[in-house]
Amino acid sequence: MSVKIYHNPRCSKSRQTLELLKEQGIEPEIIEYLKTPPSATELNDILEKLGLEPRDLMRKKEAEYKNAGLDNQSLDRQALIDGMINNPILIERPIVIANNKAAIGRPPENVLAIL
Repeated sequence: MSVKIYHNPRCSKSRQTLELLKEQGIEPEIIEYLKTPPSATELNDILEKLGLEPRDLMRKKEAEYKNAGLDNQSLDRQALIDGMINNPILIERPIVIANNKAAIGRPPENVLAIL
């Protein structure tokens, strides 16, 4: 089984989710999304797998959200996706992809449902 985790090593939930995967005997592909943000195509795929709209995947309390003008409710889907690509800190974390499904590891146990 191929498993990916969009990971931020400074985030405790992300570290806990990675540890949970390893406890399950899984060595996931680790993507440090702050260093290597997903492309628009990848973000669209993630959103589809999660069943979410772009704003639902954004960390709205981060200063970058307002500073980048992403709080503007008239922005379209592509503008929000571009905002996450340009400000990857805004992407909720961690995201695990497995079995053609996705889950956000908040709490970390959420990812068990897709394994």
